[in-house]
Amino acid sequence: MLSGAALTGPALLGALAVLALVDSTSFGTLLIPIWLMLVPGRLRRSRILLYLATVAGFYLLVGLVLLTIASVALPQLMELASTTPFLWAQLVVGAGLLIASFFVGGKRRREQAGPGRLARWRERAVTDAAGERSSVLPLMGLAVAAAAVEAASMLPYLIGIGLLSSSDLDAPSRVLVLVGYCVVMVLPALVLLAIRSVASRAIESGLARISGWLERNAAETTAWIVGILGFLLARAAALELGLFDAIG
Repeated sequence: MLSGAALTGPALLGALAVLALVDSTSFGTLLIPIWLMLVPGRLRRSRILLYLATVAGFYLLVGLVLLTIASVALPQLMELASTTPFLWAQLVVGAGLLIASFFVGGKRRREQAGPGRLARWRERAVTDAAGERSSVLPLMGLAVAAAAVEAASMLPYLIGIGLLSSSDLDAPSRVLVLVGYCVVMVLPALVLLAIRSVASRAIESGLARISGWLERNAAETTAWIVGILGFLLARAAALELGLFDAIG
């Protein structure tokens, strides 16, 4: 199993940077910011920056909690994870996630759902972004909600936390690297915002195409993430239980 102890220095930072860039293409870190950039009228840079800061802050907080739990209870958790009942439970959960991935984001379900959660959140974001006197709290709530919904399925982020928690870095360095990870997560959106600010007309059509592609493929991406996570969990449990040896 790959761990942070096997990666040091530039190799560890490079792996974390790649994982952060994968996370940067998610619904909450890229799709919603792009949509906010396409709101008719004056570009609300402060709103978009507030949204991105809230998303990054949420993931930083989650990461700090996970790192703290890992540093305090990692030996106990590792011991628990090696017990037979836990491994069988992991196998069942992994198989369930793998099966469920075939039903996530199905075409028929999307057609029955109508506009769905994405459309409702976008409608709310339009109102908040277009109103002169509207509070920023609904926009921050949108950011937290989007990040919270995605947190459990953001496999790269969880892998990154695992690499970081098992690395030989001290606590302050881990926190600093985690801050950098969260910044990289929102970096593509910040770059697009900067380009949108100086070349609004030229980039609008490109942003619209990116937004449409992400919206069309969001469900499929989630299904792949769920399926991969389920496969990895089930495979690891089966190996530890020796099921493949029994078959052989």
